[in-house]
Amino acid sequence: MLEATAVEAAATRPDARLRFDQRILLLALAAGFPAALVALVLLWTGDYTPKVQWTLTVFIIGVWTGCSFSVRHRVVLPLQTLSNLLAALRESDFSIRARGASGDDPLGAVMLEVNVLAATLHDQRLGALEAGALLRTVMVEIDVAVFTFDGGRTLRLVNRAGERLLAQSAEDLLGRTADDLGLGGCLAGPSPRIEDVAFAGGSGRYEVRRTTFRQEGRPHQLLVLADVSRPLRDEERQAWQRLIRVIGHEINNSLAPIKSIAGSLESMLAREQMPDDWDDDMRRGLAVIAARSDSLSRFTTAYARLAKLPAPKVQMVNVQALVRRIASVETKLPVMIEPSPDLDIRADPDQLEQLLINLVHNACDAALQTGGGVTVAWRREGRAFELWIDDEGSGLTNASNLFVPFFTTKPGGSGIGLVLSRQIAEAHGGSLTLENRTDRRGCRAFLRLPF
Repeated sequence: MLEATAVEAAATRPDARLRFDQRILLLALAAGFPAALVALVLLWTGDYTPKVQWTLTVFIIGVWTGCSFSVRHRVVLPLQTLSNLLAALRESDFSIRARGASGDDPLGAVMLEVNVLAATLHDQRLGALEAGALLRTVMVEIDVAVFTFDGGRTLRLVNRAGERLLAQSAEDLLGRTADDLGLGGCLAGPSPRIEDVAFAGGSGRYEVRRTTFRQEGRPHQLLVLADVSRPLRDEERQAWQRLIRVIGHEINNSLAPIKSIAGSLESMLAREQMPDDWDDDMRRGLAVIAARSDSLSRFTTAYARLAKLPAPKVQMVNVQALVRRIASVETKLPVMIEPSPDLDIRADPDQLEQLLINLVHNACDAALQTGGGVTVAWRREGRAFELWIDDEGSGLTNASNLFVPFFTTKPGGSGIGLVLSRQIAEAHGGSLTLENRTDRRGCRAFLRLPF
């Protein structure tokens, strides 16, 4: 209230009606007025002729007013230059610069700062234009449908993939609501999610992602629809190919000797005169057939176990007690447990025990080949539980086939231990990785689970 009163009082004063340049001129005239007055008094009271008096009077008044106008000009001209520079910046014209800008003069310092400001704004605007051009290019070329809706769920932006998905041009789509376009359901529900949707330009399984942002102070929604049908079909086809290749290889390995031995026994029985050792040949042949049949049966049982992993039944599990129990039953070599915190985690104790048994067993097999040792340690890292098993074996030579079902380099191995272990880890929302150690020779199995 006091500030408003002061402003109104200032507006009613006579000098408040004057412009800045007029006030500068009046101040300059007032500064030179005493000297001019004294000179005129001395001139007109002295013993001078009228011609001299009038001539000097005109000269004094001319110098007085000329210097005052010169002061006004020297003050107003730089301000007008600054005004023009700021107006150019407001109009986004960053090419104009002030001359005579230097840091050793107050006014020159102001000019210098304005020039620096213009250069900074020029660089920022250039960067914004380049970023905007890149964003527009990405929006046009990306094979993902992108839509932007305002607070009233009206479409404000769509890219080329979105036009193809809805089978309409951007001119026909912009300004329409999400419900009119059939996108109302995509703006509700959890995000991200996989959903089966159908549009005029295509149908299938889409990943729906939605987020909010603000533009010009108003809330907007960004909707992204990514077609995952083709990648899923490709992954499914590759999985079937790998499965058929593995199953076919194992079945052929069992059926080929069975077929060969069965043919040999059949030809032997077709003879008129049986050899003296035919019963031994028959027993050996039937034993091979039985062994290969058992091998094929174990293969199918292992695959059924891998394919029918039940959902984990989580409960509180003490990590230290579990690891000590697993280390105590390992008979190949002693397992060292490094000092680690006493932690309880939520997990399926049976599945987690099977996972750790597989990892410890593999680590001991690797360490036995080189005479090394095996150590186990764990910790809590933020909101995650981390456990690692280090061995001093020969390390990994080919990590690409580690998690391929039924692939094994150990004699008599089933090839499902690591695959089953990783499935257990992922069923708990975690991950399992194997990599060569960096501190010494050997391998590290790294288990990470949500705490």
